Amino acid sequence: MLAFSLGLWLGHYAWRPPSWWLVSALVYATAGLYFLRRRPQLASVLALAAFVFAGALAIQSCANVLPNQQWVGESEDSFVTAHVTSEGNLQSDGPGSLRQQTELQTERIESQSGTAVAAVGIRLNIYAKAEAFPEEESFSTLNNSPAAVMPLLHYGQRIRFAAALTSPRNFHNAGAFDYVEYLRAQGISGTASTKYSGLEMLPGFSGSRLGLWRARARRSIVDRIHRLWPEPISGLMEAMAIGERSFVEPTERVDFQRSGTYHMLVVAGLHIGILAGSLLWILRLLSLPDVVASACAMMLIFGYAFLTGEGAPVWRAALMFAVYLATRLLYRKRAMLNALGVAALCLLLADPNALFTASFQMTVLCVALIAGIAIPLLDQTIEPHARGLRHLDALAYDRSLPPRIAQFRLDLRLLIERLSRFIPRRISRLVVIASFRILLAGSGLVVISVTMQLGLALPMAYYFHRATSLAIPANLLLVPLLQLLMPAAALAIGMSYVSFWLAKVPAALAGFALSAISETVHWLGGMRIADIRVPTPGAAAIVISASTILLAIILLRRSTWWAAASIALLITSATCVWKITPHPQARPAILEMTAIDVGQGDSIFLAFPKGGTLLIDGGGLPFWMHSQMDIGEDVVSPYLWSRGISHLDAIALTHAHQDHMGGLAAIIANFRPHELWLPEGIPADEIRDLLATADRYRVKVIYHKAGDAFLYSGAAIRVLAPDPQFPVRTSHRNDESLVMKIVYGKTSALLEADAERGTEKLISTERPAADVLKVAHHGSASSTNADLLAAVQPRFAIISVGTRNVYHHPRTQVLERLEQAATVTYRTDINGATTFYLDGNTVIFQPPDLQ
Repeated sequence: MLAFSLGLWLGHYAWRPPSWWLVSALVYATAGLYFLRRRPQLASVLALAAFVFAGALAIQSCANVLPNQQWVGESEDSFVTAHVTSEGNLQSDGPGSLRQQTELQTERIESQSGTAVAAVGIRLNIYAKAEAFPEEESFSTLNNSPAAVMPLLHYGQRIRFAAALTSPRNFHNAGAFDYVEYLRAQGISGTASTKYSGLEMLPGFSGSRLGLWRARARRSIVDRIHRLWPEPISGLMEAMAIGERSFVEPTERVDFQRSGTYHMLVVAGLHIGILAGSLLWILRLLSLPDVVASACAMMLIFGYAFLTGEGAPVWRAALMFAVYLATRLLYRKRAMLNALGVAALCLLLADPNALFTASFQMTVLCVALIAGIAIPLLDQTIEPHARGLRHLDALAYDRSLPPRIAQFRLDLRLLIERLSRFIPRRISRLVVIASFRILLAGSGLVVISVTMQLGLALPMAYYFHRATSLAIPANLLLVPLLQLLMPAAALAIGMSYVSFWLAKVPAALAGFALSAISETVHWLGGMRIADIRVPTPGAAAIVISASTILLAIILLRRSTWWAAASIALLITSATCVWKITPHPQARPAILEMTAIDVGQGDSIFLAFPKGGTLLIDGGGLPFWMHSQMDIGEDVVSPYLWSRGISHLDAIALTHAHQDHMGGLAAIIANFRPHELWLPEGIPADEIRDLLATADRYRVKVIYHKAGDAFLYSGAAIRVLAPDPQFPVRTSHRNDESLVMKIVYGKTSALLEADAERGTEKLISTERPAADVLKVAHHGSASSTNADLLAAVQPRFAIISVGTRNVYHHPRTQVLERLEQAATVTYRTDINGATTFYLDGNTVIFQPPDLQ
């Protein structure tokens, strides 16, 4: 599996003609067969080399058959005929409005450019007014009500609607999440929105009977869950039982992330392992033959994986469980590393691109840590004592055990004899054995949890920029509760099909466990220590961490002393990730200005000649979009972390509009700036939450107004607006913007924020000449007038604007004015994150580097 993965990586980054890889694989495989009897070790090496070249061939062959992401009529109004492939749930979309999100496969697309018959996946958002929606009724109840304001679309249902189809787009910043690839992996090539009143229901059914059975089964289980457990417990139960996270509140998700327990909210290997273990235990109680029990367990686990629809993580776990059972039936020693290799290799053969996903990497690493470190460590420490608890009264059994375990059994018998003086011997024996079993099981859980969290420090820092500071105690508290929750919930749901009265007992048990999990996660997620964030690890930390984990797996099998050394190596690995912070990517003695791609909003990063850093605005989404995305957390912060930045010296808010200040709260929490700059006169009631966040993290608030001038980290900053002597009219709130000119040597930049004509008329008289102009108000026609351009005479201009925005920014007349002024203009919607370097004599433009 590792050799094949190496080949996938090689083929991904080093293209060669496929025939080269094919011939190389055949040559090395043939040579391996030739030396198989003569020199077996050399044959093994040659065979692994053949797997390397086979992997390179697989990834490049896969790249040639990726589905096309485009279709006729991109962004045009089209009539789409499609059928439902994945059902959604009703969600609130603000006061008096409902939304359901569903996935479709198109059958026919009729656009202005022509008609195309294309089978592509579409994620469709459907909206409807909900004035008749009863306030006391929950959304989960409405989802299962036939009298719903907007009935749910069901699997296989055919519909026709008018909408503008759009391809998904990534934010073009270094470190940005690959949203396009994420959707592609789910078979989604585009998105669209429409009103429910505009849907035309078509006759007929399109889809598979197996898919229809799965959709009905999921809907039935969701209905049972909401009848068995009250809200909000039922929403969490859906997520943990079948992977339906529609009713999990955003704050609840954040608490799971902050406490390092988000894997409990996502159906994956842990859930499969708990259910599989419970199934095997029940089947043993029924005294079924091994073959029958294994076959039943496999069918149930694969059925559960199919029902959840959670994708690769669940199928990886199910496949590993099947490999484990197969080796058990063959009376082979059950080696988890072998099971991991077989399962991962099969999945990589099916989808070579899975290797480059965080989900696959973390799943494989997690199981490798358990199989390669935790279990061998338990075999040397706890497992011998667990075996010593068996057949405690059988003295002859002592002779087959190591001396220290035989002594342990003698000590237990003495303890039982002492307790027998106060309580009956049968009870004392039960108490002693049960107590030690609980103690050993808890110790084993500690070993597994600590091993996993220390080993996962690297991917957690690399992909999620979190130090797993709370993950170890959180998992120690919550994994036992999850072990109680999963079988109890499965039993309750199953029994509800027979009798809801009988299902109440296991439902109460599962509800207790879930309530305890929720309260614990909320408590841990609210701790200040859960805020520890780290930048993307540097190459040194990655190499050291990966090497120490591999070395620990190798050394652990030698002796107890080597086992202790392995644990020390694992601790060293995590410490390197957390403490070896990469050097920030910044040029010395240079003023850098980068317009970060935040869509329809503003966020400007400045790195000063003497090392200081300033972030002006943090982007944000307007409230009417009702999106759960936080631009500060999901877009701006990853960009800064990818550059090795873990701290900002100052941040500035230009004015109190959501597309500028929406992301600043997350940025303050993640980068702990010393100062927050605000324009004088900004309404305090509009930034109350931001001021509260600044106060929580002890950020000094500084107000600036026109006329302020000061030196900052090697550059001169002059504030041109707002001017308190010229009050802003209510209809022109953008003129409250903080406008600054930053000068370094003979080079300068003018940052206009959203200033409009009134402000521009004032600053045109304040020597605003600059080499780089941050165009005001995303290229709106109300700004960037000819008089300002004549006064500034910029060589370069940058417009921060969103793709396909509803305001039609930037306006054509603004682009024409810039062209007439001989200004070279860049746009974040086209060019992505755009950087200018001002060295004091000249300005250098650098296009975005997304690699």
